[in-house]
Amino acid sequence: MTSPHSTGRGGFEIRAGGYRAEIAAAGAGLRLLDYHGSTGRRALTETWDLGSKPPLSAGLVLAPWPNRIRDGRFFFDGIEHQLEITEPAFGNASHGFVRRRNWDLVEHTYERVELSVDVGLHKGWPYPLQLTTRYAVDDAGLTVTHTATNNGGIPAPFGLGMHTFVRAGDFPLDECALHLAAGTRLDIDPERMLPSGSSRTVEGTEFDFRTPRLLAGVQLDTPYSALAVDVDGTGRTQHELLAPDGTGTALWTSREFAWIQAFVADPANGKGYPDRGRALALEPMTCPPDAFNSGIDVLVLDPGRTWSASWGIRAL
Repeated sequence: MTSPHSTGRGGFEIRAGGYRAEIAAAGAGLRLLDYHGSTGRRALTETWDLGSKPPLSAGLVLAPWPNRIRDGRFFFDGIEHQLEITEPAFGNASHGFVRRRNWDLVEHTYERVELSVDVGLHKGWPYPLQLTTRYAVDDAGLTVTHTATNNGGIPAPFGLGMHTFVRAGDFPLDECALHLAAGTRLDIDPERMLPSGSSRTVEGTEFDFRTPRLLAGVQLDTPYSALAVDVDGTGRTQHELLAPDGTGTALWTSREFAWIQAFVADPANGKGYPDRGRALALEPMTCPPDAFNSGIDVLVLDPGRTWSASWGIRAL
């Protein structure tokens, strides 16, 4: 007989403070997050059916690098590495190794669940890393904490992201407004979805969401450098999807997540979200696309070192 906080279908449910989250063992994915407040229950993320492939990698952990590596090739400590090309259409190595892996359960209570995975050794990847992801809910919302430990004998490059799709209840995306605490962005080459230049200010451009703007007709697949706006005295950055009724969903990140990728899924570009059409991904990332080649914000884990960082979602 399954426990009250287990789905029994390869997922783990947690509840507290009006929040309910369901985590999939596959990819340690955030399958569902909603909030039961004074106006009833409302969805804070997009969802999918357990046991099926998450559409557009929704909710999955991206590591040991987020986004893309050009040609799957990079140099580290003077050594060239050639990764498997996992995005043949663009010729890139995409989103690391763990988003399609089943993670092991470490702990599960009514309020939290922790999962772990051994990244393993792969073509072009000689770095043995151990990852954990802990999801916890309380009155303040959902907090997600990631750790990475280098179990090898040499330094390892590292980056991490989350492919999180946020949602403001049942309102269509085009009726909602987006607020991004981000002052610069990277230009992206649409032919390969890789950076094509250095960072640019968003001021005076269509990419400026520092003041909330309606998303009707907006197309985005853009990496932003997040601004520390010191939401609660800890240096957190907060981004918001705002519904027309004054409610909304906030996604915050700790300092370690210096980047946020904003992506609008849309049937018009062949990437609609099932049963929703247009949907918004806000992806916390420690580094931008192709960071292993640019060197921008790449973490280096020395042997035996453990890195940790957090992000979260709450209802507005």
